Amino acid sequence: MFPRALIALFLSLTGFTAHAESIDDGYAFAILGSPKYIYNFSHFDYVNPAAPKGGSITLSAIGTFDNFNRFASRGNAAIRSDTLYDSLFTPSSDEIGSYYPLIADSARYDSDFRWVEVEINPHAVFQDGSPITAGDVEFTFHKFMTEGVPQFRVVYKGVVVKAIAPLTVRFEFPQPNKEQMLGLLGLPVIPKTFWEHRKFNEPLATPPLGSGPYRITDYKLGQYIIYSRVPNYWAANLPVNRGRYNFNTIRYDYYLDDNVALQAFKSGAFDFRSEPSPKNWATQYQGSNFSRNLIIRQDDENKAAQDTRWLAFNIQRPIFKDRKVREALTLAFDFNWINKALFYGAYQRTDSYFQNTDYAAKNYPDAAELAWLAPLKGKVPDEVFSELYHPPSTDGSGNDRTNLLKATALLKEAGWTVKNQQLVNNQTGTPFTFELLLPSSGNTQYVLPFQHNLQRLGITMNIRQVDNSQFISRLRNRDYDMIPTVYRAQPYPGTDLQIMWNSKYLNSTYNTPGVSDPAIDQLTNEIVAHQGQPDALLSLGRALDRVLTWHMYMIPMWYTNRDRYAYWDKFSMPEIRPPYSLELDTWWYDVNKASRLQSARQ
Repeated sequence: MFPRALIALFLSLTGFTAHAESIDDGYAFAILGSPKYIYNFSHFDYVNPAAPKGGSITLSAIGTFDNFNRFASRGNAAIRSDTLYDSLFTPSSDEIGSYYPLIADSARYDSDFRWVEVEINPHAVFQDGSPITAGDVEFTFHKFMTEGVPQFRVVYKGVVVKAIAPLTVRFEFPQPNKEQMLGLLGLPVIPKTFWEHRKFNEPLATPPLGSGPYRITDYKLGQYIIYSRVPNYWAANLPVNRGRYNFNTIRYDYYLDDNVALQAFKSGAFDFRSEPSPKNWATQYQGSNFSRNLIIRQDDENKAAQDTRWLAFNIQRPIFKDRKVREALTLAFDFNWINKALFYGAYQRTDSYFQNTDYAAKNYPDAAELAWLAPLKGKVPDEVFSELYHPPSTDGSGNDRTNLLKATALLKEAGWTVKNQQLVNNQTGTPFTFELLLPSSGNTQYVLPFQHNLQRLGITMNIRQVDNSQFISRLRNRDYDMIPTVYRAQPYPGTDLQIMWNSKYLNSTYNTPGVSDPAIDQLTNEIVAHQGQPDALLSLGRALDRVLTWHMYMIPMWYTNRDRYAYWDKFSMPEIRPPYSLELDTWWYDVNKASRLQSARQ
């Protein structure tokens, strides 16, 4: 999926005034408010424009890869392969959804949003030196429409794209639709000469021709991949790129097991590691290399919207269609004990789909929210109007009878009874058994205590671990009963919420639980219709959050507002870190630090 804000762009220009049938020009665009950086700005504030180029950095990836096409409908694409192509416009990392020209120079559009014409930078070229043209943009759009993911075809159905000049491409819309118009500004541009006779939805066994700052120069499928900086990259000195992409080479080594990767990092096999495990952070980042500051530890607070972790029910399965059943299983998940016993108290409990933002429904619905919710009365859970959602809490002892008794009562109401220590359906007599599908990599410590609590309810949860490729395949085919999922941070209610929750996109892998609900359709449709209206989005976001949490489509697990990472002390970075990204691409290889590090390790 394209970056979420590029799907939902709201245009905001200094001095912009809308007139019927008028034509406006755009340089920078923002979702809310005005872009931070004015025309002809020099560089982003969070970079060092004088950062030296050179050196290398080695990183890690977990799992494997078998192709280089990020947009293939099957296979496991190589890490970072989504950056091989530049897009028309690109975001900054110190604003929520502001975008600046990359391949594009500017855009002009009808104020009724019936069409947009994008001017391409005449210096823009692919990595073989061939020019990026309007024909490439037109070709890219048609490739995505005919061979891309199904949701792209739904969003842009009826759009007409024409290369009206060598460097001017025109998008025409079947009806006034600023969301369609602005979403296309984030379109990555692929070369027609390379892809014309290849299937865009099929895996690619060799690296493609790109247009970005790095090209693939070496690899061994499933083991490693090396990206080398393009020395004559056409966009290196554009304001959006100045001070970025400083390493000559970026190497990723693949590890099948994260614990093995951690030991490899500590031995110096790779240079930077973001630590997902609180236990590892508390117990493994010790020793002489740390005490001598050869390896630097960082534990930073992150105030941005946060990714959250959930266990998703496949509600297309009959066993999980009843909300009472889903609530009962949620009661069996003892976060407080898991967090204390396994995670050193490092996590916070997930309780919102807009975690760490103003759009989380933390209070009772106000008048603005009720205006959206009142027409849905009887179509959404009654608790939406009268109660605040809080995930079940325990005393952390690991022996929570209260919640399990509540779960038993709910299961009984849903038509399940314990017989011979096994929960069975009253009508069919079938036992309550399901499978939790897990990837072979990653932290699964929490699974066994959850399984134990379910056993106390008479429920059998079988645990199935598969390799990453099979996991992705089963996810795409919705071939699972329950699955862990990371719900990506939502800094504001954007139009990609349709792809995640609207029934039009039921087959999208982003709609992990398989939700198809008219009330949620209505709320997500209203969110799309009210893009660019902050007050409406605030009440709509909270209303949607309230409805989703009370439907209990997923079991809330945890999130963290801390960034925990470590690196070997041979890099420098800008003084300012942007709030919405670590931006490793702004770091650089420091030859003086590297020399001292080498001497200290001898």
